[in-house]
Amino acid sequence: MEQIWEALYQAAKAVQKQREISARISAGGVAAAIESASGKIYTGVCVDTSCALGICAERNAIFNMITNGEDEIRRVLAIMPDGTTGAPCGACREFMAQLMPGRYREIEIMLDYARRKTATLGDLTPAWWI
Repeated sequence: MEQIWEALYQAAKAVQKQREISARISAGGVAAAIESASGKIYTGVCVDTSCALGICAERNAIFNMITNGEDEIRRVLAIMPDGTTGAPCGACREFMAQLMPGRYREIEIMLDYARRKTATLGDLTPAWWI
């Protein structure tokens, strides 16, 4: 397995600090790290609210990347509250497809870090609706 996956895992783990922000908002249960086309790693955590105003960790990391002037993703890794890794939700997959419509299928996703199992976003989302 490439060293980049270890770097992504450690970057996500470093920001995963599950906590209650207020009576209505919690953060950090899920943490994500993405590798951009430049090779830089960006992180984000989920922000859960009592309404639909929250954000997933993956999109938060992507927004961090966009804020810093980049717009192309190579790899995505998300750590769940129990320490396992998992695939992005449908909203995150849709956002990545809209960000990179001609190349979203190439984005690598870490599905199971312990087993070193990856897939591409094209494997997970073979027939995008657009």
